[in-house]
Amino acid sequence: MAYRGRYYPTHPKKYKGNPSNIIYRSLWERKFMVYCDKNDRILEWGSEEFFIPYRSPIDGKIHRYFPDFYVKVKTKQGTTKKWVVEVKPKIQTRPPRTPKRKTKKYINEVRNWAINDAKWKNAIEYCKDRNMEFIIITEDELGI
Repeated sequence: MAYRGRYYPTHPKKYKGNPSNIIYRSLWERKFMVYCDKNDRILEWGSEEFFIPYRSPIDGKIHRYFPDFYVKVKTKQGTTKKWVVEVKPKIQTRPPRTPKRKTKKYINEVRNWAINDAKWKNAIEYCKDRNMEFIIITEDELGI
């Protein structure tokens, strides 16, 4: 199976957006798409269907962050809850360790961490203002 591709939902009415244009960029994202599509408690979902503005710590400019997923869930109590979900490897969810030598790889990891941290802090505030929750899902939650 390809690491990137199109996902064709079995329940297209649940999808918020164009169900014929759903793109996954990793097998982890695809796995989460299948989960959203087939889970009866998920009332609606979308993939990269909206953006959250954030200021980049690298260039100081405003950029657009497209979270991986939006999900609306029916809780066990019968209420609904909305989530903004990012799917990431666990190693990318925390700052990189400082090595003895600062290689290009390390500098790139620090840069990516700073950008992701800015995106996620803005996502938390964005969600609070809209009665939603932001969550990062890793291989642990995906069972990988």
